[in-house]
This record gives sequence, structure tokens and C-alpha cells, in this order.
Amino acid sequence: MTIAIVGIGLIGGSMAIDLRKRGFADKIIGVDNNIQHQNIALLCGIVDETDTLENAIDKSDVIILSSPVDSNCLLLLQILDLIGGTSKVVTDMGSTKAGIAAISRNHSNRGRYVAAHPMAGTEYSGPMAAHSRLFDYKTAIICDPELSDTDALELVEEMLDILNMKKVLMKSSEHDVHVAYVSHISHITSFSLALCVLDKEHEAENILTLAGGGFESTVRLAKSNGDTWAPIFSENSGYILEVMDTYIEKMNIFRKLISEKDVKGLKVLMEEANKIQKILN
Repeated sequence: MTIAIVGIGLIGGSMAIDLRKRGFADKIIGVDNNIQHQNIALLCGIVDETDTLENAIDKSDVIILSSPVDSNCLLLLQILDLIGGTSKVVTDMGSTKAGIAAISRNHSNRGRYVAAHPMAGTEYSGPMAAHSRLFDYKTAIICDPELSDTDALELVEEMLDILNMKKVLMKSSEHDVHVAYVSHISHITSFSLALCVLDKEHEAENILTLAGGGFESTVRLAKSNGDTWAPIFSENSGYILEVMDTYIEKMNIFRKLISEKDVKGLKVLMEEANKIQKILN
């Protein structure tokens, strides 16, 4: 099995490491427009070689798109054009799915594409951030499986099994709603908190001195790469704006109760929020 990884960052690199280590891939070809990423991936042994997209597709059985979501959309159509009449399979690891689903839906080679989203990652990016076991016991969402050819779907499911992931099937539109609530708003909140603190605390020493565990855990995602997350926010803007409106509504309730020094009301609100633990545990 030869696999092409298009976008050798945290996700693509980590996937390459474990797919080779666990015997799914015999050879991995890296494709990345960042020369530094190519060199690091080669030096670290994440990929066996790097090449152009066209050459990598020609040599590979499976093509994994792990670039920013706007790039994935552009690349998918090009790849589907090139793999017509073959048994090659292409899958993407993007955090949004409605856009890429819409542009690929009527393509004659749509069946060779499997839309996937591993719910895994860290706040770090690039091939140096890649590591083994990133995906173990995490959830992988497969979108619109009925549109994929049976053999293509089975191959991607086998790959996700090798990565020890739990598979969930979902419509692409439903996927984007859910990730807006459970993932995308978390990043926006973290970025906003970081900006708020930086706006008020101009001395780095004060931030380091006073930052506790709660601040560190909440602001951790603000280290995330803008090249990755700006396209996600743009692609999923409709649902994200809906979530943000709800979030602002809840913040305003807290603001009102705090301004009124309503301790009882605040406790009731926080006890309601505590119920999330029953879901997460």
C-alpha cells in the first residue's frame, strides 16, 4: 500500500507515523507546498519521499488530504479528475464538510472519495508536532458514506480501525452543526480570551505570574495556527455565527447576574452548566 499525504502537518504527519508503524502503509509520499515541511518530514522519517501532487497521485493507492479546508476543496476536484478509471481512493481529514460535499457531489468520480474527520489534534502545527497515537480511541466521523463506493469506504474504515478510532456516520450538514458547537466555538473562545488578556495586561510578567491552571487550559487553543483555523471559521461561518449568538446570550446572562450581585442566580446558572460533566464522563 502506497499512501500520499497532502499536507504534512500535525494530522497528516501523525497519520503517516502510525499507518506505517502498524503495517497499513508500505510507502508514504509527502506533498506540501512548504519546502521546510518537506525537509523536516524527510529528515524525521515521517515520509519516504516528497513529490508533486500529480506524481504522488500516480504512485499512490490512497490519497489523504490534510491541508487547510479551503485547500482541500480545491485539491479534491483536481484529484478526482486524475483518478478516474482507477481503484485509487481519496479521503480528506478536514474539520468542515458541507462545502467540500457540495463541490464534489456531482463529480463523475465522487464514489472514489470518502469524507472523514478525525476528532483529534493539539494546539500545535507542522510536521514537528506530529506524533504516534494521536488518534487512538478518538472518534472519526465519516460523512455521507452512501455516496462513496463500497470498496473505497471499506478501505478508509480499515485505515481508521488501524488508527484505533471509533467510527460515527453522519450527514455532512449535520457534521458542520455539531463541530461548530463542540469544537469551533472552543477555539474562538480561546482566541478571544487571549486577545482580551493581551489588551489589558501589557506586561508579560504579570500574565506569567498570575496565570493559573484554569487560564492555561482555557487559553491553550489560542496557540493554534491561523492558517488552519481562519479557513475553518470561514467555511463554517453560518453555523459558527449561530453558536456565537447563543454564546453571547449566555455571557450576557452571566453579566446581568454579576452586575446585580445575584449570588443565588449565579449558583443556579453554574449548577445547570455542571450537568455537562454527566455527558463528558
